[in-house]
Amino acid sequence: MKSTIQVRLSQASDAAQLVAIDNSGVWTPANAPLPLAGKTAAEFAAQNPPGSHLVAVIEEVVCGYVGFRAPTPLPSNAHVAQLDIAVHPDYHRMGIGQALIEAAKTHCAAQGMRKLSLRVMATNPKAIAFYKSCGFIEQGRLIDEFCVDGQYVDDIMMYVML
Repeated sequence: MKSTIQVRLSQASDAAQLVAIDNSGVWTPANAPLPLAGKTAAEFAAQNPPGSHLVAVIEEVVCGYVGFRAPTPLPSNAHVAQLDIAVHPDYHRMGIGQALIEAAKTHCAAQGMRKLSLRVMATNPKAIAFYKSCGFIEQGRLIDEFCVDGQYVDDIMMYVML
């Protein structure tokens, strides 16, 4: 039996489960230029107020999230949302990432945004392929932007118009 994925705006009570996703091993040197694990629920909640993420829930378990925020504080950039996304490893290959991206497109368009953007390290080909399957295209590349474990890594900027 296939589990039903529900996507909704984040709530204050989700902070502990969102931190658990970040601490699940989802972030590695291959996909993040710095460790993202180790925050407490209170630290996460202070940096990410309720409603700043869409969360995927299966049987009352928050198993993934997509955050969206303005890439800069400039009013002239307010039509763009920069995304970050994570799905707990126990829930990979269940359509959660796709559901989150589609929900982010719908939510951000309803908020008047015209463009979604994200950044992905070149050492993460699975994520790049996933984003392309969701309609994102490369709009730029910062060459050797990060040095992770002694290796220089490009930072790829991708976008999709809404």
